[in-house]
Amino acid sequence: MGRAFEFRKARKMKRWAAMSKAFTRIGKDIVIAVKEGGPDPDSNARLRAVIQNAKAVNMPKDNIERAIKRASDKSQGDFKEVLFEGYAPHGIAILIETATDNNTRTVANIRSYFNKCNGSLGTSGSVEFMFDHTCNFAINGEGLDPEELELEFIDFGAEEVFVDEDGIHIYASFESFGAIQKELESREIEIISSGFERIPQVTKELSEEQVADVEKLLEKIEEDDDVQNVFHNMNDDIIN
Repeated sequence: MGRAFEFRKARKMKRWAAMSKAFTRIGKDIVIAVKEGGPDPDSNARLRAVIQNAKAVNMPKDNIERAIKRASDKSQGDFKEVLFEGYAPHGIAILIETATDNNTRTVANIRSYFNKCNGSLGTSGSVEFMFDHTCNFAINGEGLDPEELELEFIDFGAEEVFVDEDGIHIYASFESFGAIQKELESREIEIISSGFERIPQVTKELSEEQVADVEKLLEKIEEDDDVQNVFHNMNDDIIN
């Protein structure tokens, strides 16, 4: 198994445990997708992907339809996607993906979390290069051979294909998202969910006390309503 498999396994138990947080995140994704490509999923590939993700976290159909309707309203404000970079205590690199309708507020909040937890907010490009920007798909594996699928999808940019209890997972570079989505849809392969990850190229092991310092900062960041995703290069294995 490759880095994508290990990364997914490590994040799986921690990611979006609170359903209300997941719904908030999906709601912003819907607004961004509709503003970008319109309210019709048939002609808006990004919106189709968001709707799949909404279903994957059991967001009710009525909630999805209301979110699309609100996003289509001209009075609905825009959300801007902003990436923050910085360091937690003990040299742990952090990337924070946000969707905000008030960048001044978001910048102030993110900076305050770093300051309170002995971290440092960095400048653009100070951390991002340490992570590989990837896309991923979880698909219904019924009747599919993962090894054969991997060989077929290499031509569309697939870099790693593996299986777990949730289905078959395809990981590729960020730029390959559209080509893989289009090919899966043309083959009528059910996409359970899809998204993007930033996988650290190298991870760093910390002691139990050091991990606690980093997690204190991560918790504050993840609780912020403007935050969509948080990535770091801390290894989940603790030094004894």
